[in-house]
Amino acid sequence: MAAFVGRICGSGLLSPKSGATLQKVQNFSSTSRAWTRSQKVATAAGVVVGGAGALLYALEQSVAASGTEVHPPALPWNHKGVIDSLDHASVRRGYEVYKQVCAACHSMRFIAYRNLVGVTHTEAEAKAEAEEIMVRDGPDEAGNYFNRPGKLSDYFPSPYPNEEAARAANNGAYPPDLSYIALARHGGEDYLFALLTGYCDAPAGVVLREGQYYNPYFPGGAISMAQALYNEAAEYSDGTPPTASQLAKDVSTFLVWAAEPYHDERKRMGIKSLGIFLILGALTYYIKRHKWAALKTRKISFHPKSK
Repeated sequence: MAAFVGRICGSGLLSPKSGATLQKVQNFSSTSRAWTRSQKVATAAGVVVGGAGALLYALEQSVAASGTEVHPPALPWNHKGVIDSLDHASVRRGYEVYKQVCAACHSMRFIAYRNLVGVTHTEAEAKAEAEEIMVRDGPDEAGNYFNRPGKLSDYFPSPYPNEEAARAANNGAYPPDLSYIALARHGGEDYLFALLTGYCDAPAGVVLREGQYYNPYFPGGAISMAQALYNEAAEYSDGTPPTASQLAKDVSTFLVWAAEPYHDERKRMGIKSLGIFLILGALTYYIKRHKWAALKTRKISFHPKSK
């Protein structure tokens, strides 16, 4: 501001002797420096980037805004740490909960029995699980379809033959597939646990239609799925007490594995990569110091020849 005032005073525009003519005003304005093309491009890019960032922030806030549902609290899961793996015993129990309770209404059509091998079951146990179902196969040499016991390559069966049958059996509501439900819902396993254990009586003023139940963690509060997990609603093969919270915790962990079966492998590769980078970084630093030590500590002197 001081420089600007100095330029005005130096131009003589305010001098009573010279007179502030229009020509001097034009000459003074012509001395102002115009923006270069690079400055214009940089300014426009800054405006665009800033506007895009503000728009994304506004959209994120609008999506995360709460209507009538309650946001689930963050729970201390065993696999939440940077290098923590899934609790495979819990994943196995979660599969048992899904098989005994959830499979009556929900499908997992992207998970095959071979995916259980080495994670929750041995190969023999997974084959035994697959053989418990009957799969329609064919045609055979005579052109007929037939039913056969399941194999490791078969996927988990759907409880309904099609979507219309599923809606007809659930008062018009379609039970979602649970293969990727842990990634498809905001909050992940926290939301699943809160939803499974959050059923309660509807507050005053909330009207539920026939076949609906109240769950504050579900968007809108009215959910067509009845409470499925109670104490001793399923049996564990390892003797763990099947309380409602234990059932919800195990099936939520199982659904996390189903949505991200490479969870443990990803973290294992991260640990290996971090170790390699640390070794390479230390080696690079040592080589740099070794190569540059002689160059940075050398002394150059000039000795002119005597005449």
